[in-house]
Amino acid sequence: MTTLSDSRLSNFAASRILQGFDEYMTRFRSFNGRSPNRFSAADWRGMRADALGRLRVYGRVVGSTVDDIRRMLGDRSDDPLLWFATKAVYSGMITDRQDWELAETFLNSITRQVFDTVGVNERIEFVDTDFDSPPSPSGEPVYILFRRAGSTAGLIEQILGHFAHETPYARLEADAGETARRIESALADRGGLPVVGRAEIVRSVFYRGQAAYIVGLLYAGSVRLPMVLALRHEPRGIVVDAVLLTEDEVSILFSFTRSHFHVDVPRTYDLVRFLSRLMPRKRIAELYIAIGQTKHGKTELYRDLRRHLHATTEQFEHAPGTQGLVMIVFTMPGYDDVFKVIRDSFPPQKRTTRSHIVEKYRLVSRHDRAGRLIETQNFQHLSFDRSRFTSRLLDELASDASRSVRIEDGTVVINHLYVERRVVPLDLFARDALPPAARAAVIDYGQAIKDLACANIFPGDLLVKNFGVTRHGRVVFYDYDELSALTDVTFREMPEPRDDDEAMSADVWYSVGPNDVFPDEHRRFLGLTPELRDVFEDRHGDLFQVEPWQSIQRRLTTGEMIEIFPYGDEARLPGTEDARGW
Repeated sequence: MTTLSDSRLSNFAASRILQGFDEYMTRFRSFNGRSPNRFSAADWRGMRADALGRLRVYGRVVGSTVDDIRRMLGDRSDDPLLWFATKAVYSGMITDRQDWELAETFLNSITRQVFDTVGVNERIEFVDTDFDSPPSPSGEPVYILFRRAGSTAGLIEQILGHFAHETPYARLEADAGETARRIESALADRGGLPVVGRAEIVRSVFYRGQAAYIVGLLYAGSVRLPMVLALRHEPRGIVVDAVLLTEDEVSILFSFTRSHFHVDVPRTYDLVRFLSRLMPRKRIAELYIAIGQTKHGKTELYRDLRRHLHATTEQFEHAPGTQGLVMIVFTMPGYDDVFKVIRDSFPPQKRTTRSHIVEKYRLVSRHDRAGRLIETQNFQHLSFDRSRFTSRLLDELASDASRSVRIEDGTVVINHLYVERRVVPLDLFARDALPPAARAAVIDYGQAIKDLACANIFPGDLLVKNFGVTRHGRVVFYDYDELSALTDVTFREMPEPRDDDEAMSADVWYSVGPNDVFPDEHRRFLGLTPELRDVFEDRHGDLFQVEPWQSIQRRLTTGEMIEIFPYGDEARLPGTEDARGW
């Protein structure tokens, strides 16, 4: 290969990268394509295995592609001029593709591994897309148009019939009728005519966990209504379990605290833009991540951050709330994300290591987050202007995070950075919110702990400062260094003292194993006002008892997969199976 001209080498390299991208997309879509059969067969373990398998595909294909490129280019594999030409050739190759934006990100993944790039290099990677608008026309609309034929119930029955599975509906007519009633009620509440003229429904069903979702938009005169029909596979057949008709409900379904959907469409760009019509406040990056295109979601997150830095003079500063013992957490006042860097060392009470913390964050990326764990994106070798950091934050990064942060002249290079969606720390929310909102958050705090338990997650540290409140008022957990599998924890009753000496002892007089947890102790560490503590205990007093925790453990160890519903009971149709959570 070294005897070939630069143009031939660039063509060979670009072709191999495109071949790798094709392999990735084929394997990615093959996992998506299995979902209808998994759902019809109620094969939830197979669904989970597919979700994990799909997460691993990208890294494996990128790794094999990089190995081939290095063998192909030999001692010129890190030649910037050759890669500049390769990028240009590759850009021309993807012009007519339906998935060009994903293909650009794939090349970025290759070049960043080959060069170990610090910051960004616009000559050899797509920092911004090469195309101001989609370079190729849509092959077909991402949605199917359904027109009203007689009644709203008839329209819904037509939609459900189109998206039938091998397992039949258990009560098609009744579910269509109840769905129609709710739609007409929602339209009446908006002051419009309760007459649906047409529906635009994504032509592929969304699958996640033990559910399937039909997603679309309804049009009634000038009113546009989002609609998601949640399907469940019950023993009697498939039923409509819930109907979601508000932006907030749909946004929570596509939350950054949920696992990714499996949905098979040929043109992801069109799907994401359609979804943004249902959820206009949700960022494009989050929508790509929600449907499993995590790497391109990271690309969009970085582009969003660059736009914010260019449009403002805001500085990175410490995030509100109690500073962590393991992470330095910072943000910008007008930005939606927080940034986390691992400290160089930890106090004695934090019996952990850097590699242990990295593994905890990796676990969260692979695990069912049950709507309660914030998804984290891991970035490497980012470079920022030093002036964008407050002096206090810069001093702490230099003194306490030198393994992750390098400060050179006017530049701050962060070698390992976690990015998460910003939420309001629960301790601050409980202190500052109006009483009804504070009480609701404290109640949801208890439910968050229970939902995590059903997903086989024990947070470890249950202090309210480690939980946050989203814009929808949902409580989520974001401090992962002490997180563990619930089935690895031993829940124990607090031993009774045997004599006065033990009762008066300031030291622990009983043995405590490394995984022992005493639920009754949590009462002392809630960190809530007396009024809010009473609210919590009234609703979630069972969290201070051993048996409820052990009951969930028994269910998990027998292999039960406890589903956490991504919507409230009010959205569910009557006659569906009760939720079997805590």
